[in-house]
Amino acid sequence: MSEPRLEVADVFRQYGERFLSRWRHAVSAVQRKALHDIGACRTAALGGRVEECDSCAHRLIAFNSCRNRHCPKCQSTARDRWLAKQAQELLPVRYCHVVFTVPQALALLGLQNQRRFYALLFRAVSQTLLEIAADRRLLGARIGFLAVLHTWTQTLLHHPHVHCLVPAGGLALDGSRWISCRPKFFLPVEVLSCRFRRKLLALLAEAGAQGKLRFQGSLTALADPTRLEAWLQQLPKKWVVYAKPPFGGPEQVLKYLARYTHRVAISNGRLVSLTDDRVSFRWRDSKDGKRPKVMTLEVVEFIRRFLLHILPCGFVKIRHFGFLANRNRSEALRLCRQLLRSSVHDHPLPEEVLAPEQRQAIERRCPRCQQGTLHIVARLTVEELMIYIHPVTAVDSIDSS
Repeated sequence: MSEPRLEVADVFRQYGERFLSRWRHAVSAVQRKALHDIGACRTAALGGRVEECDSCAHRLIAFNSCRNRHCPKCQSTARDRWLAKQAQELLPVRYCHVVFTVPQALALLGLQNQRRFYALLFRAVSQTLLEIAADRRLLGARIGFLAVLHTWTQTLLHHPHVHCLVPAGGLALDGSRWISCRPKFFLPVEVLSCRFRRKLLALLAEAGAQGKLRFQGSLTALADPTRLEAWLQQLPKKWVVYAKPPFGGPEQVLKYLARYTHRVAISNGRLVSLTDDRVSFRWRDSKDGKRPKVMTLEVVEFIRRFLLHILPCGFVKIRHFGFLANRNRSEALRLCRQLLRSSVHDHPLPEEVLAPEQRQAIERRCPRCQQGTLHIVARLTVEELMIYIHPVTAVDSIDSS
């Protein structure tokens, strides 16, 4: 029998206290909660439920999930539910993938001001795309798009960037027709990069002048607005904005969304080993042709890097802009479909988008008879679970519902 797969939760359970003994003074409440939740996920510590097969009456216990949005095990079900909703809103056009990144010099400022910095990052990205697309010399259209914040590199270092999924075109400014972009080109990345840099630096300078940013450690001197503005202007002139050529229809878009929207800093599948107080994991080196490599970190450093990417409580990391903004999305989509002469807006999820564990969760087949379906017959607190657990078999939960 093969050994159980190593999980981030295993690292947190075994070494969480060691990490806190070194970094407790610097750990926020939301980071501490994530550390606890992920370590306790699908264990008796969170309670559970008794499930019974409606065919053979076989019973088992399923431990509850933590439902923390940073947990590698809890994102799949949330992702599938979200994808099912997004499938109803896709347009029958090609889509573009645009990525906005910031210089590494801004990473520390971002860490010290996560909520404010990430919000300004979204604002700079959205204003840049909407304004450049509306320019009649380029596209001359009102676009809509979805933006997703990521904060990590393959080695778990802090690197804020925003992935955008944009229909390859938009509504004419007077709403009279749909304007498509060129087959292999969306918007000029050089123009996007320059506008994005100018927007974000202006927003950061304004926030600093209004006392809305914190500066600690090596950045303390930047509390002076004059010094902050001078420091911002010394940042690199060229910022990386990457735009892939427009790609296929709804099925490809859903696969894209499945990869990017509910991703956490590192998946369990990338972990290789946990030995001698060190964690090894796979990563791809973008500076070496994306060659797969293995990195090994001391466990406390691994946990520290993971917790860098815990977002502030309640912060929304997936946002819609332009005609896809929440306030007018339904009406705008109806107009888009009318102009595109298409009534097709119900796109089934491709089977490959759903991982095996999610398909099993949907089916909920009995593991003993393979015929019946499991149904919840009792919910158990931690205390009740400890009493109940002996006469039945305990298994990981499939769903946290």
